[in-house]
Amino acid sequence: MKHPASLPEKAFVSHAPGYWLGSNVPEADWNSSAWQLKNRITSLAHLEQHLSLTREERAGVLLSGDKLALAITPHYFNLIDKDDPDCPIRRQVVPRIEETLDDPAEMTDPCGEDSHMPVPGLVHRYPDRVLFLVTDRCASYCRYCTRSRVVSGAGEQELHTEFEAAYRYLEQHTEIRDVLLSGGDPLLFSDAKLDAILTRLRSIPHIEFVRIGSRVPIFLPQRITPELCQMLQKHHPLFLSIHTNHPRELTTEVRAGLERLANHGVPLGNQSVLLKGVNDDPEVMKSLVHKLLMCRVRPYYLYQCDLIKGSSHLRTSVKKGLEIIESLRGHTTGYAVPQFVIDAPGGGGKVPVNPDYVLQHAPHRTLIRNFEHRTFEYPEPSQAALPTNEPTFHP
Repeated sequence: MKHPASLPEKAFVSHAPGYWLGSNVPEADWNSSAWQLKNRITSLAHLEQHLSLTREERAGVLLSGDKLALAITPHYFNLIDKDDPDCPIRRQVVPRIEETLDDPAEMTDPCGEDSHMPVPGLVHRYPDRVLFLVTDRCASYCRYCTRSRVVSGAGEQELHTEFEAAYRYLEQHTEIRDVLLSGGDPLLFSDAKLDAILTRLRSIPHIEFVRIGSRVPIFLPQRITPELCQMLQKHHPLFLSIHTNHPRELTTEVRAGLERLANHGVPLGNQSVLLKGVNDDPEVMKSLVHKLLMCRVRPYYLYQCDLIKGSSHLRTSVKKGLEIIESLRGHTTGYAVPQFVIDAPGGGGKVPVNPDYVLQHAPHRTLIRNFEHRTFEYPEPSQAALPTNEPTFHP
């Protein structure tokens, strides 16, 4: 049987327990989220049992541990091509020495969350919505994590969310209609604990809907049980944003979990981060967005990688992101085209960035181009009053 990493990226590949280093893991254990978490790779010795590390990787594991902990679930680890040091899955979760390099452009808190935190754990940056950081733990740790300062317990800060103070703040600020649960990963909570948080938020009349940001459906699809989905269904309208960067991450187990969520009425969106050597290729990105739609997930955002410390080896140019959007727009369904955004460094919020489709404005006409680079004039209202000196555009 072929290893998942050797199969076409467009294929949905099953993760039979036998892929775990050829060991005979009982199917009941493999399909248990508790077993997956217990058997995560969390140390250099454990990692080297499974993978021949490059010099850069071994040094990264040894020297970057005080920045962000190492953790990889067996499910996700099985996607790594052990013979390819540039494997796109490997680059996301295996530390490298580049994480220790000092780049003056990089920041500890690139999105400026700490400066917009009126209550510990609650970020209020946009007028009508808040980010609620409910935990500092994840199933696996992405090496480009924007919140590496607080996530995993290894960084320079600790997350001390004051839940009751946060609820009081939400009750007092009636302009808030949208709460995003994140962290860390909220889906690591037990069903009962997550249910209690959602119930408390739902008791606040002006909160219209709740979102959850999670990579658990990708790292730990075994967590997406019928019981979890039934609990989430009680709290509609509730949205879930997943984080998928590469088509190989969408296995049959992941697809089953996402379909289970969708069948319980949870609208699904995906947020990708543009990463060098992972998805900075038009064909890879097209394969990803097409597979997402097959999983009933709408590609939502493509993020320019934040200026988090230690991420220079994974960041691409903004131009590369624009090229990828250009390669999608008009060449596939609009449902498959995410919005490319930059989270403005220092706390400016998400700024949409698009290729230049508007070529020129005039009072009564706008010149636009399409995906084939053909130009068109669009007449603005009150065309009858067009002055004789109005410029005429020539394609």
